[in-house]
Amino acid sequence: MKFESLDGYFLCHVVSKKKVAKEILREQRVLHEMTQQQIADKAGIKIQQYQKFESGERSILTSSFQLACKVLRALEIDVNKFLDGEYALGGETTDGKHYNNTERLNSDNIDE
Repeated sequence: MKFESLDGYFLCHVVSKKKVAKEILREQRVLHEMTQQQIADKAGIKIQQYQKFESGERSILTSSFQLACKVLRALEIDVNKFLDGEYALGGETTDGKHYNNTERLNSDNIDE
């Protein structure tokens, strides 16, 4: 991972394979420095449900829309962008905006 400073902005260039939904969930949770239990509590679901999403045992993309929205909102992921196949991780920091790599999800990069 390489970080470059750009007048108060940080761009993160990630050289890796495309991420699947479970990796996005984990990365966003770690970015917010939260435990799986905290995310489950915030989403109002059982920890076992969340663990299945993050482990890939169950795909959030095939869960009910209501459940997916609860989890994505708890992780502060834009529901529309995520379900459209895009994701953007970022948020306000003391140094300015912090952005992570954005990619597109499609059926080719979902392990099922």
